[in-house]
Amino acid sequence: MLPNTGKLAGCTLFITGASRGIGKAIALKAARDGANIVIAAKTAEPHPKLPGTIYTAAQEIEAAGGRALPCIVNVRQEEQIISAVEEAVKTFGGIDILVNNASAISLTGTLETETKKVNLMMDVNVRGTYLTSKACLPYLRKSKNPHILNLSPPLNMKPMWFKNHCAYTISKYGMSMCVLGMAEEFKGEVAVNALWPKTVIHTAATNMLGGAGIEKQCRKTDIIADAAYCILTKPKSFTGNFIIDEVLLREEGVKDFDVYAVAPGHPLTPDFFLDAEIDMTATKSESHGASQASDGAKVNAESASAGPVAETFRVIQGELNKELVKSTQGVFQFELSGDEGGTWYLDLKTSSGSAGFGKPPAAADVVMSMSSGDFVKMFTGKLKPTMAFMSGKLRIKGNMALAIKLEKMLTQFNAKL
Repeated sequence: MLPNTGKLAGCTLFITGASRGIGKAIALKAARDGANIVIAAKTAEPHPKLPGTIYTAAQEIEAAGGRALPCIVNVRQEEQIISAVEEAVKTFGGIDILVNNASAISLTGTLETETKKVNLMMDVNVRGTYLTSKACLPYLRKSKNPHILNLSPPLNMKPMWFKNHCAYTISKYGMSMCVLGMAEEFKGEVAVNALWPKTVIHTAATNMLGGAGIEKQCRKTDIIADAAYCILTKPKSFTGNFIIDEVLLREEGVKDFDVYAVAPGHPLTPDFFLDAEIDMTATKSESHGASQASDGAKVNAESASAGPVAETFRVIQGELNKELVKSTQGVFQFELSGDEGGTWYLDLKTSSGSAGFGKPPAAADVVMSMSSGDFVKMFTGKLKPTMAFMSGKLRIKGNMALAIKLEKMLTQFNAKL
């Protein structure tokens, strides 16, 4: 891990969403130098599902050697942002660094994303980042080495990063566009950069999205904290960069990345928007399979009775029981392309459940589209659903909570397949 240098001693960091996760990890790293941390987050009372409040974070920051100012800030409320900025300046005499970490996520398609979710993502990710930057900039310009750091991805205009979660992508790219514009606007005055992880980072939010077991595929927040520390201790001439955590840390001489893994040696899930992690051969073959199916290749029950997909469904059928149906209460439809392509289903809502070729007996709660080859890999444990979804190999429409439930169930199917 990257050692502390003491360069942030006495600096004041205004960090949004710092009550937990990545924001808190960056705060604690800076606190070990003796930095002042403004915890600008909305959790003042304990959350039923998420750990930590602005006050518990403040205790940890002060225990690490920093000074903390907990401020109730919902970045959707401009007056709360301005009030916290004024309080920070009054308490610490100024602001040297802004970290725009607060973010909202909904990995849903256009028709499945409720308007309130669209508003939330645009308000928190884009508008919140913009307004917090605007409020802090007059004070940042007075600092000797000011920085703005947005937790947002490199801009990648490939359609695959939009098609499954268009609203989320637009909102995160909005944060990145703030970097693009403000870095140029305030060049020579304030450094403005973006930081993004190469792999998924384990946080409470990751658990909610990916379910139990997802943490083994993740790295700890420490890697982002170390990368952020490296950026924030550079001169303000280091600006306008879209930085990937692992790439930067390798350049800084870090060689052991196992220390950042939740489960060292376990395969890691690549994060969104990074092409380098995508198996393009598989993606192309999936597209080819889809075109073959659309070109009129008719698949019927007789031709679908043999092959790995059919065998997978036969095994699944044998594992179904009333208890599984009762605990799941969902109908899954699979639209497969390529060999054994067509519509398949898994009914975990009716009677003792059923699975096989054709339309489900009841309306599907979740529709999953992928190649037949990737389907078999997914059900035999060779391809994680989370990785398949994030790399564009798997498209999901419908109830995401049920889709996550299915991922949890796959572990019991894997042993039989």
